[in-house]
Amino acid sequence: MSVLPLVFTSGWASGVNAYAVVLLLGVLGATGLSDDVPATLQRPEVLVIAGVLFLCEAVADKVPYVDSAWDAVHTVVRPAAGAWVGALLAGQSGSLSDVAAGLVGGSTALASHAVKAGTRMAVNTSPEPFSNVVVSIAEDLGVGALVAFAVFHPVAAAVIAGTLLLLGLVALFFLVSRIRRFLRRRAQRREERRLVGRPTGPPPW
Repeated sequence: MSVLPLVFTSGWASGVNAYAVVLLLGVLGATGLSDDVPATLQRPEVLVIAGVLFLCEAVADKVPYVDSAWDAVHTVVRPAAGAWVGALLAGQSGSLSDVAAGLVGGSTALASHAVKAGTRMAVNTSPEPFSNVVVSIAEDLGVGALVAFAVFHPVAAAVIAGTLLLLGLVALFFLVSRIRRFLRRRAQRREERRLVGRPTGPPPW
């Protein structure tokens, strides 16, 4: 069977939490639960780095406004990780070219990252902080469950990932107004901090 469904699902998951994807695939391969995981992802140093970065994301992702800053930094990281994992999976199976798999994984990760980042901006318009925690936990559990499911049932998992991506893009369309409000409020706070730091009196000379 072509590795394309697994590449697509891992790309979607990488756009949400790339470190969780690398860590989970590596653990599944290292423990012998799957023979489809490339050896590169099973290397101890890769697992350690992915584990540390996953813990960092688990904390940052649950703090209002910090999560959006983290998402901004990972606009490049997540699609790149999706492309990298996709190319590795293709090289392992030999049923799809590395370039094609990288394009599928990277573009899917970019799309799901856009949904995640936009959703978080909309959630940050809420005055209470608990919604961030709930959304973050749901994302982590969803990524973990779907990636594990994809290793054993790639086609069904790809259908689920595609459905989630489509629903996310539709939801993002309806959340545009809240996202704009979030961006205006952030710009206003930056302007206020700039004005506070500006000297008000005449120079001493």
